Amino acid sequence: MAKFSACVLGALLVGASTMLSANAFAGMGHRMSATALKMSTETYPSTASDVLWTPSIKSGARDELLGPIDKYCENLYEVVRRKTRTVECGPIKFGSDHPIVRQTMATTNTADVDATIEQVIRCADEGFDLVRITVQGRREANAAAKIREGLFKKGYDIPLCADMHFQPKVALLVADAVEKIRINPGNFADGRKDFEDHIYETEEDYMKEREYLMEGMLPLVQKCKELNRCMRIGTNHGSLSSRVLSFYGDTPRGMVESAIEFADICRSQDFHNFVFSMKASNPLVMVQSYRLLAAEQYRLGWDYPLHLGVTEAGEGEDGRMKSAIGIGTLLADGLGDTVRVSLTEDPEFEYAPCNRLAEMAESRWANSNPAAKARQAAVKPYVDTRDITSFARRQGALPEQQEGDKVDVRGFLHRDGSVLSAVEPEMFSKENAQYLYKELGCKTAVGMPFKDIATTDSILLRKLPPASDKDARTALRRLIEISMGIIVPVEELEKEPLPNAVALMDLEDAIARNGKLPVGAIRMAVSVNGDEDEDTIAKIADLKPAFILLNPLDKLSHLHASRRVFEILKKNDLDTAVIHHMQVDIDDSNVLALELGTKVGSLLVDGDGDGVLVEQVGDKKHFNVDFLRKTSFSLLQGSRMRNTKTEFVSCPSCGRTLFDLQETTAAIQEATGHLPGVTVAVMGCIVNGPGEMADADFGYVGTIPGKVDLYYGKEVVKKNIPNEEAVDALVELIKEYDMWKDPEAEEEEALVEA
Repeated sequence: MAKFSACVLGALLVGASTMLSANAFAGMGHRMSATALKMSTETYPSTASDVLWTPSIKSGARDELLGPIDKYCENLYEVVRRKTRTVECGPIKFGSDHPIVRQTMATTNTADVDATIEQVIRCADEGFDLVRITVQGRREANAAAKIREGLFKKGYDIPLCADMHFQPKVALLVADAVEKIRINPGNFADGRKDFEDHIYETEEDYMKEREYLMEGMLPLVQKCKELNRCMRIGTNHGSLSSRVLSFYGDTPRGMVESAIEFADICRSQDFHNFVFSMKASNPLVMVQSYRLLAAEQYRLGWDYPLHLGVTEAGEGEDGRMKSAIGIGTLLADGLGDTVRVSLTEDPEFEYAPCNRLAEMAESRWANSNPAAKARQAAVKPYVDTRDITSFARRQGALPEQQEGDKVDVRGFLHRDGSVLSAVEPEMFSKENAQYLYKELGCKTAVGMPFKDIATTDSILLRKLPPASDKDARTALRRLIEISMGIIVPVEELEKEPLPNAVALMDLEDAIARNGKLPVGAIRMAVSVNGDEDEDTIAKIADLKPAFILLNPLDKLSHLHASRRVFEILKKNDLDTAVIHHMQVDIDDSNVLALELGTKVGSLLVDGDGDGVLVEQVGDKKHFNVDFLRKTSFSLLQGSRMRNTKTEFVSCPSCGRTLFDLQETTAAIQEATGHLPGVTVAVMGCIVNGPGEMADADFGYVGTIPGKVDLYYGKEVVKKNIPNEEAVDALVELIKEYDMWKDPEAEEEEALVEA
């Protein structure tokens, strides 16, 4: 049986007789704090046994005392910012009464005071509100004081955050100099990174070890309270302590419980000037962890702000996409008070995506944006039944082969997630067809297309080449023969029939036609705009389309209209595949990645959706088919659906980094980027290295200057490899584990006459 402190035991007894609510428990904590304020600091708990620990989740005590988790956000049907307290950090404030704080992290060696001051100034000039710096030891703590002083002298009061791992005593020292301290519950007081299972016979055994957490954390809490410093309790999926891993596993629940323990210590001292973060390199884990933490805060009556970030997101469009999937999803829930987009790039380049995500969030808040509120209110009523405590992907049915089919329709969609491409008719001309095959990701042999690992599954062709254009019709036929669906509006097929095409109809039109296909069409796809009533959507069961293209009307909230459609499909036991159809008029590739990650990724991380179609609208097409295809596959891979290339978990660099991270990451990507299904972690230091590689097959980790260790999973298999030899050694390691294949050579092919 779990052991509780006297305070908690008393609360449990009261709960048994008076049905104590979550608010009552929270109120009890506040009453304790208010009383403590009248006493000297010596009256605050100084040992773990005296702390009012949050009731156990494993024993069921929390559910018994506070009831089950009820909600994780303010409103499921509107974007309403979660109400939080205000947390002060020098001249800035975190919380729901203040703008979203944009922040980044310096990549300089903190001991290089002048270089760090210069980089912080560049970040401040770019627009950032806060900059985090690495503090490994006393040397860096002393440097931090000089950096703070140097910035003040230059007229910059931008607050600094010290990033602390393993060094409670150094944290005490640097708290004198900077406005904020980030501590990692996984290694701040518990530095055992041995990855060995620790056997806890009872929950009491697990709780006994809270004493050394208290010993490590208490002095810093007291110091931060005395100086009014801000703290971030920053749990990282990759660096959970071996204690937490052994008891809760490598799970969102473990991340949340680890953070709550440290928050309990803060609260025991009546210190509330802190924020939480729940970072992970996997956006699905990250989203679930933050939602679970928010839900626990609601039932505990807590109101601490949230710092959002996807750690080790990478670089370029992929890094922005992965960040948008995680951060954008939570901001759309009304969660998040400060944002950092972690990219393997110079920190100044993080501002544009960070600011864009914050602006997108602010534009959706119903309580401050009438247009957004109107779009959200325009969505017809529905009941949101999502369970944020677990993840299950809705598996849409794939097209099935039927007797009499003249082509194989099973390849029109892919079981792990489908990419559809919008194509213009002129691309099928004799001189363009070979280039189109390549842009669609086809292999070609003597001019004939074949599907490859990242080939478009189906294409949308709004206008057909005329039947008289034999070359274009031959190119279309060749794509159909390799099981690529050709989706054409039904009105177009009625004018220009195309054998074995997929007829696209608006849902209401398809119902009016009773699902009748035009001459030559082999299947139907229906377009759903999110404004249909439930009875209309339920009639999809009678139509039996190959798939749905979901494209909510502009007057509706895209997120809520889409969720409503999925709820109706669920209620009516309809497993028709749903492709998210995004129509865009964007000319910036980075902005496109953020928009897709936020609008479509927020649905995919809930398990809703079987693929994506990005169609450019407007007078000018800014991106070619190849780029949009690759971007779509990046979206699916970032949402943990379909892997079509090597997955890189790449840290964003900081003062701990022991090699040129950008240059090294580029070299590793060049050497290993053709290995779908393989995940490679590139870590500048050991702090998050082994842990973050829980998601990786292979790891490349800086250990000492000029040397690298290579990992297979969490195990070091090659040590102290010189930097100049390490990429080749990584390739050899991948070969040793039979996960290597040689890159395919580009072929010079003779074109075939149509």
